[in-house]
Amino acid sequence: MTICRTLALLTLCCLMLPEMATAEGLTVHDARDRNVVIDDPSRIVSIGGAITEILYALGFEDRIAGIDSTSLYPPTALREKPDVGYMRQLSPEGVLGLHPTLVLAAQGSGPKETIDVLEAAKVPLVLVPETFSEAGLVEKIKVVGHAMAADRRAACLTTAVETDLAQLRALRAKVTKPVRVMFVMSLLNGRAMAAGHNTAADEIIQLAGAVNAIDGYDGYKPINDEAIVAAKPDVVLSIDRGKDSLSAQSIFGHPAFALTPVAANKTFISMEGLYLLGFGPRTAAAARDLSLKLYPELAAQGGTFKPAVLTANCRQ
Repeated sequence: MTICRTLALLTLCCLMLPEMATAEGLTVHDARDRNVVIDDPSRIVSIGGAITEILYALGFEDRIAGIDSTSLYPPTALREKPDVGYMRQLSPEGVLGLHPTLVLAAQGSGPKETIDVLEAAKVPLVLVPETFSEAGLVEKIKVVGHAMAADRRAACLTTAVETDLAQLRALRAKVTKPVRVMFVMSLLNGRAMAAGHNTAADEIIQLAGAVNAIDGYDGYKPINDEAIVAAKPDVVLSIDRGKDSLSAQSIFGHPAFALTPVAANKTFISMEGLYLLGFGPRTAAAARDLSLKLYPELAAQGGTFKPAVLTANCRQ
């Protein structure tokens, strides 16, 4: 009996070792195509709202020493953690002053000078790939989980996300006539800053079962009135930025948008920025919410679903 109990205990310990590991000597391949060795992930500076959201979902909030200003979810994050500023305008002093043992930063964080200083300081820095796609979202979770020696927890969260994406695909299949959506970040001197291909906005529009009305360029660019009219958007989509938010009135009163279906149909949608464009665990839920706003009839067809990520327990 004693031998059996000992063998059972050893088996249990072996099963638990991957999640109990301290990540000593753990190697992570990051977005720079580099191998980063992590010895101690006990004090993390998390740069990027999706990264912070993933760390909380995996149960590592107690290891987070600081976050950036895009880390808006969960809402307690900004209340509980020091803020090192906007992810693209970081100061090395703000990050290093928190004495991190690991920095997890979304690809595109900067400026370059700050990244160079952080690397020179010999603090392990993992740039997490930022690819706006279903596969890119899954890869992001896997990289963060592996950096924390928590591959099993990451697999749990990945399963929940893939379940939600599958349900989203089923919802999207119910769309019979895709609408044309233009994502407008802002109106500057009357010119719309609109999202083209290879952007988070472009991908979320497609995930929701719609078509990006902008088809001629990549990234975010200002467009003139002629381009707005030629795009013929059915809907304008934007993000809630507090007092700096784009308003429906400014769109409907714009001389170019007045000549498009947007003004005729009074179709303007604004959603919280991290939720809509963050490409974190809740992305499928955000695309679902957008789809139901674009196609209200889907709700009557039983096209809603409860996101698995909201109930999954991947913290242990």
